[in-house]
Amino acid sequence: MLKKILVTGGCGFIGSNFIHYLLKNHKDIHVTNLDLLTYAGNPENLKDIHKDKRYKFVKGDITDGKLVEKVIKGNIDAVINFAAESHVDRSIYNPSIFLNTNILGTQILLENAMKYNIARFIQISTDEVYGSLKPNEPAFTENHPLKASSPYSASKASADLLVKAYDKTFGYKAIITHSSNNYGPYQFPEKVIPLFITNALENKPLPLYGDGKNVRDWLFVEDQCEALDTVLHKGKPGEVYNIGGQCEMMNIEITKLIINELSKPESLIQYVKDRPGHDRRYAININKIRKELGWEPRHTFTEGIKKTIKWYLENQDWWQRVKSGEYLKFYKKHYGKSH
Repeated sequence: MLKKILVTGGCGFIGSNFIHYLLKNHKDIHVTNLDLLTYAGNPENLKDIHKDKRYKFVKGDITDGKLVEKVIKGNIDAVINFAAESHVDRSIYNPSIFLNTNILGTQILLENAMKYNIARFIQISTDEVYGSLKPNEPAFTENHPLKASSPYSASKASADLLVKAYDKTFGYKAIITHSSNNYGPYQFPEKVIPLFITNALENKPLPLYGDGKNVRDWLFVEDQCEALDTVLHKGKPGEVYNIGGQCEMMNIEITKLIINELSKPESLIQYVKDRPGHDRRYAININKIRKELGWEPRHTFTEGIKKTIKWYLENQDWWQRVKSGEYLKFYKKHYGKSH
């Protein structure tokens, strides 16, 4: 039985949602959260469980080998690695941080998990490692070749290859999950959905890349958490599982939906210069996880986005604090010039 879970990057968006999900749905599980608290790691995401005896927080870096060993050898049953630099735009400005955390950090976690015979290791990856799809191409399967386009996706693809190498070379069989774009509560407002929701609430421009017709497969974070819990308890070591929302939408469609939900004018949309190497389309085939583990998403995009908008409306103090300081400096640097 997997009772003592190490979650790395647990103060981030998906990690914090997953910790909430685990503690809510498994009364006998204990969670250790190892997080460096970089700009996107917000301890406020977990403030309501700080006094829960089943939860422990450790501040630290997954590239710190001594600390990682100390945490893992302390009677851990499973490691779930969310810890990552994950924003494509930031990876264009400073690739080295992404390589250090996403590659070296993963290797250090793998090495210690193998050393202490950790029963289950899940590497949280992304559909971006597969590259871009043409409009009529079939969705990515687990056998699709890795064709990363950005320093971010290249670092995540490299981590995937490390996981597979530890299986092939050492026989340590970790699991990889490739998820489509997540959205929902606690998402740092540099990503498109929380950025556009919060900007619209402040009557600020919604900076839309290029022609706004880039397509992504969208997954509500509660569905992601349920999928990862299923993989944690039912997944086969050494396997790769794609996790998607079965919901392809263009960015412009999402933008207009958010505007309509908030009764804001379309004049808030501001088209900005496209970012370098911007993939046109992602889509995820979930047949494997559906057939083998019995998981599929519960939320339609309409249901998920309504829940998400409601959360940001009810938690304005949270995102107003987040959208100050370092984030605003990056925002002004990146979106300062439109076309």
